[in-house]
Amino acid sequence: MLQAGVVRALGTMSGTSLDGVDAAVLDTDGQQIFGFGPSDYRAYTAQEQAVLKAHLGCWQTDDCVQASKIVEETHIAVMQLFDVVDIAGFHGQTLAHDPGGRGTHQCGDGTRLAQTLGYPVVWNFRTADVAAGGQGAPLAPFYHFALAKWIKADAAVAFLNLGGVGNITWIDPACDDPTDPGALLAFDTGPANAPMNDLMRNRLGKDYDADGAIAAQGRCDDAIIAAFMAHPYFSMPAPKSLDRDAFKTLTQAVSALSDADALATLVQAVVRSVMAACAQCPRLPQKLFVTGGGRRNKTLMSGLADALPCDVAAVEAVGLDGDMIEAQAFAYLAVRTARGLPISSPQTTGVAHPMTGGRIASAFKSAD
Repeated sequence: MLQAGVVRALGTMSGTSLDGVDAAVLDTDGQQIFGFGPSDYRAYTAQEQAVLKAHLGCWQTDDCVQASKIVEETHIAVMQLFDVVDIAGFHGQTLAHDPGGRGTHQCGDGTRLAQTLGYPVVWNFRTADVAAGGQGAPLAPFYHFALAKWIKADAAVAFLNLGGVGNITWIDPACDDPTDPGALLAFDTGPANAPMNDLMRNRLGKDYDADGAIAAQGRCDDAIIAAFMAHPYFSMPAPKSLDRDAFKTLTQAVSALSDADALATLVQAVVRSVMAACAQCPRLPQKLFVTGGGRRNKTLMSGLADALPCDVAAVEAVGLDGDMIEAQAFAYLAVRTARGLPISSPQTTGVAHPMTGGRIASAFKSAD
């Protein structure tokens, strides 16, 4: 059982960009943030990335042994670097996500991690929400609410995470609890880094467009963007969520463009989808704080700043680490899960009522 009060939680995240594993320590009681601890990162090798990418779209009934082994061993390697951990949150690697259909699949066994590392590990965070009719994503919004309190926000703000897929959390910091009606609205905005990174790897053998330098040299194809924004996802009410490859037609549409024009078009797709997301928020946030790898794309960030009628800044502007917020979020959710607190709500995943989730793996093997 987790001791009362503030604990030291380790969170991990392996996102849909397939770049590697983020790990970060958070001091929290599952409601408030009391401090940020050390963090680290373990990149996937090119071979590991290839294996994981080959398993995208696979489900629990498929043969995912090779992918699971990579996910588990890379997580153990980075998690072993941390001392004095009371509990950990292990997200795993999303291979498939189809709420309302086949469900959701994050590969990796938290039980193996707990028994190897010697402390309890909370995992399988999304399944219960999906089984209860929710989207199972995004799950960081309750942590974003705690961050809004930490930075002492005094007006509506939003956190925009630009990972493989984009997601936004709109927050009214005047509310006392993330489950309060009107406290949050969260949903996936559309594709973010995944199409750009895939294009860079496939065409140029690089992981990403550093600083958005190639995109800055290109010209957006407006016809492709018009077709992209006609996708029914953008007219669906929030909350809503996406699979990594939900917009394969966009990737196909830019395939005939030059590298620069294709990347410029993909950047504009992100900008336009975020504009549409802001229009679905209860009211315009005073500030939009950007986290995830997309905040390093200068072309994308300048596009957002030009397009949105609110302040746009990387989360570093308020002293946060944009590389580690999702890892910290799963540290926070691990503590909430261990204490039976909700981790999703009607305003974040569309589930019928606030609910907890996740499985808690003991550090000890059960007796035969």
